[in-house]
Amino acid sequence: MATIGESGRLISTDKVAGTPVVNGRGENLGHISEIMIDKPTGQVAYAVLKYGSFMGLGGKLFAIPWDLMAYEPGKDAYVIDLPEERLKEGPNADSTDRLDLGNFYWNRQVHEYYGSSADWYREAWPPV
Repeated sequence: MATIGESGRLISTDKVAGTPVVNGRGENLGHISEIMIDKPTGQVAYAVLKYGSFMGLGGKLFAIPWDLMAYEPGKDAYVIDLPEERLKEGPNADSTDRLDLGNFYWNRQVHEYYGSSADWYREAWPPV
């Protein structure tokens, strides 16, 4: 199946996967493994960041709120204002596990940890 890839301001998710992620200091934080979209709102919710893998094996997965990511064409990377040590301490899963993205409380923890102002998850998953 052919993909569109890029068209003006738009980019296909298959082109985003694999894109490097760096912080403001230029430290490599890994690469985007996949993009998660909130089905009810259609908003991009998270970039799943794979960090610390060697030749694609191992490492950790981090759900980074999409509103904190910014693409910088000159770096051909997504940039997030986050020190590497702060990332390492954030909510994560081993690359063989799954992030608990369907859990309202886990989503709240992720957004609070990274200081995201996105509130799509509050509307989509009110606490019971």
